[in-house]
Amino acid sequence: MSPQRYKDKQKKRPDRLTYLTTAVFVFAGLITVRLGDLQIFQHSFYEALASGQHILSDILLPERGEIFVKDSQSPNKLYPLVTNRDYTLVFAEPSLITEPEKVAKLLAPILELPEDEILSRVTKANDLYEPLKHRVSDDKVAEIKKLDIKGIEFQKESFRYYPERNLGAHILGFVGYQGNEKIGQYGLEGYWEKELAGTKGFLQAEKDALGGLVTLGTKLLVPAKDGDDLVLTIDHTIQYEACKSLNEEVQKHGADGGSLVIMEPSTGAVISMCGSPDYNPDDYGETTSVDIFLNPAIFYIYEPGSVFKVITMAAAIDQAKVTPETTYTDTGAVEIGKYTIKNSDGKSNGLQTMTEVLEKSLNTGAIFAARSIGPEKFEEYVKKFGFGQKTGIELNTEARGNISSLAQHKEIYMATGSFGQGLSVTLLQLTAAFGAVANGGQLMKPYIVEQIIKPDGTKVTTEPRVIRQVISSKTAMTVGAMMVNVVRNGHGQRAGVPGYFVAGKTGTAQVPNENGPGYDPYHTIGTFCGFAPVEAPKFVMCVKIDKPKDVQWAESSAAPLFGKMAKFMLNYYGIPPSESVE
Repeated sequence: MSPQRYKDKQKKRPDRLTYLTTAVFVFAGLITVRLGDLQIFQHSFYEALASGQHILSDILLPERGEIFVKDSQSPNKLYPLVTNRDYTLVFAEPSLITEPEKVAKLLAPILELPEDEILSRVTKANDLYEPLKHRVSDDKVAEIKKLDIKGIEFQKESFRYYPERNLGAHILGFVGYQGNEKIGQYGLEGYWEKELAGTKGFLQAEKDALGGLVTLGTKLLVPAKDGDDLVLTIDHTIQYEACKSLNEEVQKHGADGGSLVIMEPSTGAVISMCGSPDYNPDDYGETTSVDIFLNPAIFYIYEPGSVFKVITMAAAIDQAKVTPETTYTDTGAVEIGKYTIKNSDGKSNGLQTMTEVLEKSLNTGAIFAARSIGPEKFEEYVKKFGFGQKTGIELNTEARGNISSLAQHKEIYMATGSFGQGLSVTLLQLTAAFGAVANGGQLMKPYIVEQIIKPDGTKVTTEPRVIRQVISSKTAMTVGAMMVNVVRNGHGQRAGVPGYFVAGKTGTAQVPNENGPGYDPYHTIGTFCGFAPVEAPKFVMCVKIDKPKDVQWAESSAAPLFGKMAKFMLNYYGIPPSESVE
């Protein structure tokens, strides 16, 4: 090859050094771009990753506040109705389990779970955490630990614990999951969620390569604040006796349910509140219907029936339109436009006093008393007694009732309302209203939390609050005496306690048809409200029995339960008889 041709060929062939140089520059450029991406665009991601390796972060959980009641016989002792208890979660690390069938067979009888259910969980090869059972007792944990099974681990968990099970369930509510968080629901647990739950804390600290805390490193600590404790106005002994007696009476009559409220008329403090059927807050998940969680004394509204005649009579007497001796002629029916309203027993009784109207529970007499004051004044007094508005008691799911028909100021609505039909109330509203009659005409605000105890021991005590003077003290005394005659001579005789002046009134309410106008001809709701002793009332109580199957009238359902509890409480408080008992 000639020298010239060799030189031309060399010019066409790329220089290896040039290739190498170019490759180095390209590689360096890629590294530069990658570093820029890491340091600028993905800086926060890798900073968090590094922080996870060198920083320990944790949420500090507070201790949830507890709920207590007292007992009149041991005033300095607190009885826990709601507390906290530590249980254990048993969980598996399936990747560490080599003999899943054997593990399932060993654990099934201890955890009381089917073998196949455990087996399905411990064979999830790529799963690092598989819960097997919550709330495992210490005894069972000890059994499992003795088996020394690799891949089975334990974790402490704090749960709400209700040591007296169903007692006061409708008052208390429960703590259940909403998503991944435990939240108080219904009753006190729901209403006081913020105060009971406390405030979560936070810990952030440096850790070494082995995961231990670096004691001299930077630390951020925000302590958790425990929840407040609540002390209730509920009397432990009375609550037990009342709820037991209510359940027995509901079962005895084959009723759909029932409720009972007992208050201290001079303060508004709720001494007892029960609903039937009830439930165990520890096992709330086993309840088939959420309706059972609703407190029937404050949530369910109903037409109260003739027990409302006390309210009507109090209004008419307070307006000086009638007295206990005022008479009218009972013909057995009243015509208002196209409507004919009759007495519940269908009888006409001739000349009757207002006292006899309550004793015999005459619808025509209640209409006579209401007509004496007119629709406007009647509505005014119904409102003054607290109907149509929430009492403000510190419990979730309270209803306000419905008295809207009275706002039309039509005679027919006043007439039906005078004997407790065409308007709706809660049992707590009735109890508070009767409490006003027992308390010299003063309506008190019902309350159920006596004291709040802060984590530092500070105590906040609830003071009784007067809402308004509804009727004069003279009217209240007069109506109370008329109610004593109802128990002595009228339909409320089975609510009486020998030797004591017990004031009260029955109410047998019709139940509106669910699928149309009118009333169910086969079912009633029996109510009895009253107080004792009339000369210095220690308690006011309302009892309601829903749709009893074996009796129709309240004098045979609600009145006997009232009498039983009234006798118990008069003895419990050590109140001597007002007259000799033969």
